[in-house]
Amino acid sequence: MKELEECLEALLAEVKPIEKTEYVALTDACDRILGEDIVAQMMIPPYPKSAMDGYAVRAEDTSGTDREHPVTLQIVGELFAGDCAEIPCKEGCAVRVMTGSYVSEGYDAVIRQEDTDYGEKQVQIYREITAGTNYCCVGEDIREGEQILARGIHLRALHMGLLASLGIYEVPVCERIKCSILSTGSELMAPGTPLLPGKIYNSIAYMLRASMERQGIQVPFTEICGDDKELLKEKLQQCLKTADIVITTGGVSVGKKDLLPEVLEELGAKKTFSHANIQPGTPTIGSVLDGKAILSLSGNPYAAYANFEYYFWELAAYLTQDASLKVRRTHAVLSDPYPKVNKLRRFVRAYAEEGRVTLPTAVHASSVLSNMRDCNCFIDIEPGETVPVRCLYIISSEVLEEDLYMELYYEKNTIQN
Repeated sequence: MKELEECLEALLAEVKPIEKTEYVALTDACDRILGEDIVAQMMIPPYPKSAMDGYAVRAEDTSGTDREHPVTLQIVGELFAGDCAEIPCKEGCAVRVMTGSYVSEGYDAVIRQEDTDYGEKQVQIYREITAGTNYCCVGEDIREGEQILARGIHLRALHMGLLASLGIYEVPVCERIKCSILSTGSELMAPGTPLLPGKIYNSIAYMLRASMERQGIQVPFTEICGDDKELLKEKLQQCLKTADIVITTGGVSVGKKDLLPEVLEELGAKKTFSHANIQPGTPTIGSVLDGKAILSLSGNPYAAYANFEYYFWELAAYLTQDASLKVRRTHAVLSDPYPKVNKLRRFVRAYAEEGRVTLPTAVHASSVLSNMRDCNCFIDIEPGETVPVRCLYIISSEVLEEDLYMELYYEKNTIQN
């Protein structure tokens, strides 16, 4: 059996990052991945401007000035933010200016109004200043031709401000990846329909869809397919036409109606892994067809979700080159030992808060979904161990809102149960 890390590496080796870009409005660009380098086509600020309310002056006219020995300058004009006028600069003159207003050529500093008598025709200056004081040069913030943002960054609110300052309204971003979900099994029914004898509602697809859409991933296709080989082939091919990744659930084990391995082979998919060293979800299959990844998960809800969280987000991060989708690791203390000895590496659901992790449930069956409502992380237990030495990611919850990998260290003497 291969380790999960080997399986993931084998899958990623067969696919390539998606490099398609599209233009979206600036108002829709936040939280997208920048599709091209952004190079400034103008100077910021585009004109010399005042950084203070005060008076534009020639710095040399304030030489030797203090409150005991003020200098008086003649006010020859007034400029507000938004005005643009050249007021001739002469020795002994000043221009009344406001924060952000244009500073006419020849004036090389701004004396703040608090250091004056607030004069309107003449102004007394009470402080000596040097050239450049309270004066913003053209291009002081951003130079024309300067690369201000690099392709591949995750756009945040601050970036929106930078783009807007350059007058950019249409932003090149990487296209969002699309992932279709195909739930297999003749026993499945869609929520909202009367449940027939021998049937169950399809819960897995709704978990996966919500998790993906929460991160901006589009889900163009979510359907149920009964245990019919030809129909399964048809549905899989439909999924591949509409998505960059296909997720299937169910039909991956060794039962008579577990048709997916055979269907994938007949369609010509290249299997990259199966039967990894993990419980639950040992039969999970990774394959590639037409250059697109197919992740085939167990039909048991917890097994499907645990393996989805491990494989999918790393795959999505690679395809989009969006590192923010990657899971992160941290350290925490486990307060409840897990007494069971496992033959395989195991994902156990748990709850993490403020650096400590507990096991709120004693039921760890892969088919049980209800106890996940009290959990927000998975802990990762090596074969033969009775305490976790690693922990996986946080499931979205009210307490911890981001998916997150953790490393756990069991310190039974440091926690009072």
